[in-house]
Amino acid sequence: MHAAFLIVQMLLAIVLIAAILLQTRGSGFSAFGSADSSIYRTRRGFERTLFQFTIVLAVLWVLVSIGSAMTY
Repeated sequence: MHAAFLIVQMLLAIVLIAAILLQTRGSGFSAFGSADSSIYRTRRGFERTLFQFTIVLAVLWVLVSIGSAMTY
């Protein structure tokens, strides 16, 4: 059972890294120095879906990590 948690955790981590790397540049903390950081932007379409998918992946990764620690 513990091995299954570890495999799922690794797969979730890889997909989470890919989802984070697909996020648009300049939408995070690196945007504070740029000129367009004062403009309010909303996420639409694919960008919003990817953002929500990233949040879901992060929550799932945390839950699987906790489950893995509890079964060890």
